[in-house]
Amino acid sequence: MTTDDAAEPRRRGAVRTEELLRVTFELASEVRYSDLTIAAVARRAGVGKHTIYRRWPTKSELLLDALHRTLGPDLDYRDTGDVRADLREQFVRSSAALLSPAIWPVYRAVIIASQDDDALRERLYRQFLAVIEQRTLDRLTSAQRAGELVADTDLTYPAEVLCGALYYRGLLSTRPVDEAAIDGLLDMFMAAYAVSP
Repeated sequence: MTTDDAAEPRRRGAVRTEELLRVTFELASEVRYSDLTIAAVARRAGVGKHTIYRRWPTKSELLLDALHRTLGPDLDYRDTGDVRADLREQFVRSSAALLSPAIWPVYRAVIIASQDDDALRERLYRQFLAVIEQRTLDRLTSAQRAGELVADTDLTYPAEVLCGALYYRGLLSTRPVDEAAIDGLLDMFMAAYAVSP
């Protein structure tokens, strides 16, 4: 057996996984979280339930991976050397993606379901919120090393506040997560932590 022959089942498996995640997300955007089942995903994808259970033991794990596949690229920061511009660009981009009609109802359903499911809440935190906080902290730390932000300051909590403020506004208030809100948040952050010219 050649290396290409050995790799072919892995490629087919990766393609199947991507297809299952795509179908899951499509179905999740059409039905309520409670009506989204492994059986329904299997029927839509034209596979047996065991094909899904081999990859994802629970519906919540399947849905979170489907969300991550859709949102993942929008969680990354660019580093142009201007921390405020980079934070703003990422917040505008990720907010637009998260709050889009295709994604927001699905994400909100997962948030709601996680309130009664400790395992789901933990996975949601590890797979999304902790990732966002860490990537934000990494960008802030890079700016701190470059002399843009005050030295000798732990930026862990500010990174959490930057991310959390927008989630709070989107999930629990009736106010928009728009560019004015993002600018106000960044102005407050920069006033506290930017190095004065």
